[in-house]
Amino acid sequence: MRGCDILVNRHRPAIAMNASDLLALDATRLSELIARRELSCRELMGATLARIEALNPRFNAIVSLRDPQQLLDEAGERDAQLARGERLGWMHGFPLAVKDLSHAAGLPTSMGSPIAPRTPARSDSLHVARMRQAGAIVIGKTNTPEFGLGSHTYNTVFGTTLNAYDPALSAGGSSGGAAVALALGMLPVADGSDMGGSLRNPAAFNNVIGFRPSRGRVPGAPEDDLFLQQLGTEGPMARNVEDAARLLAVQAGFDPRLPLSLEGALPSPDALRLDGETRGLRIGWLGSIWPELPLAPGVRELCESALQTFRDLGCEVEPHQLDVPREQNWTAWLRLRQLLVGGKLGAAHADPALRGKLKPEARWEIEQSQRLDAAALYQASVYRSNVYRAFVRAFERFDFVVAPTAQVFPFDAALTWPPSVGGVESDTYHRWMEIVTPFTLAGLPTLNVRAGFNADGLPMGLQIAGPVHADMAVLRLGHGYDLACGWGLKQPPAIAEL
Repeated sequence: MRGCDILVNRHRPAIAMNASDLLALDATRLSELIARRELSCRELMGATLARIEALNPRFNAIVSLRDPQQLLDEAGERDAQLARGERLGWMHGFPLAVKDLSHAAGLPTSMGSPIAPRTPARSDSLHVARMRQAGAIVIGKTNTPEFGLGSHTYNTVFGTTLNAYDPALSAGGSSGGAAVALALGMLPVADGSDMGGSLRNPAAFNNVIGFRPSRGRVPGAPEDDLFLQQLGTEGPMARNVEDAARLLAVQAGFDPRLPLSLEGALPSPDALRLDGETRGLRIGWLGSIWPELPLAPGVRELCESALQTFRDLGCEVEPHQLDVPREQNWTAWLRLRQLLVGGKLGAAHADPALRGKLKPEARWEIEQSQRLDAAALYQASVYRSNVYRAFVRAFERFDFVVAPTAQVFPFDAALTWPPSVGGVESDTYHRWMEIVTPFTLAGLPTLNVRAGFNADGLPMGLQIAGPVHADMAVLRLGHGYDLACGWGLKQPPAIAEL
């Protein structure tokens, strides 16, 4: 299927475009072409499968890929629907690979774990069902670390996903497969999830966009815990902010089975617009958030240079320090994460036949959770509240706050995690992800945008966060920044080699 030319149906003028040109188009443009029947769903699927065939063996982003002929046939059915005047939605005919922590009916949900059942899921996770209802065709899954633990995508089931800009390095995680698939043109948009930066970190490591929405904007699974699970959320990833916003509009929406989901619909994906005035917006530059939080050499400097783009847009940028003790933030993060991981995986740990099959980081989380008592958890909630209040005070002065997305650049993929950051030894497997945790604890809408590349050609990102529920405002600012910074034009070397 390599190098196939894109054909056009008989009802519209032909568009001369080869597969590489097609897959370079953003999702918004692809949706428009499909809706007007200037591009067939089958042709998009053919080009996508050819790109996967060419690059996925090297980068290992997509797993559990379905039979290509079945996928082409399903794409043909989408074309037949359009011919009858039946357009399902913004994602009509889009190839979609679902993050392998979420359910997609007919495919196993491995969670990157050897103890997960291999039986196909009977139904879709809620956000997956919404994407399918909008016309997406599920082609497979995207790789993730075991149970999503750690921002480095490797597991014993499918192996390691490699960075789109340097396949010797980490893709980040836990939505690493999704980020790499996007960067390499294997998918037009992708879903991900984020507890400890899992939508943001891999987006930064692969020069794409990842958006952690406000808590409850994209409801979780109705079968999960309905009240205590407030750290993780599903969300969109894309190659530009506009596409991420449109995918969010597909995924978002209240569900009565989920009491913490947000009411109030976003604009429809086709009607959504992100144009807005940026002049005069006040931005607080958080730097490393706490002076003692270590950053790898070059991270601060690269991100500070990226702040000029905000100034060019007419924004006012000033330094600001989040006025909550670092130790309160970290204590809240550790205890609440341990509560959730221990609750979810505790039964597996209690079974001697399964315990040894869990990755060491999972066992550590569970064993730490067993030492928690009610008083410790209550104190963690108080500390979390203090983190939120610190952001509320920041937003009395600023419209948005900005910080680096990661503390390190992409690192050796053979490592389990960076042993140190900026000369400071890591005391846990996720200490190098600490810079994302206050935004998670506060439940803020937080967008990774591109900060640029270091001297070694490795990408880095910026987190833009706004007040709780101000998702569209964050996306509007991010859209203006993304258009102005120009870093989206820098493609991975593997694409140029095709």
